[in-house]
Amino acid sequence: MFLILFGVLLVMWLLGFLAFHVAGGLIHLLLVVAVIALIVHFVRGRSAG
Repeated sequence: MFLILFGVLLVMWLLGFLAFHVAGGLIHLLLVVAVIALIVHFVRGRSAG
């Protein structure tokens, strides 16, 4: 689930970064959320195993 969320947010960030330069702050916030979701995914996966 976290990988899907990461992928969606990363694609949204890339599209927004390349296409819509207006809402730069919000788009970079999406990138931060995607990175945090990826880190949480790996930390939980590592501690569960």
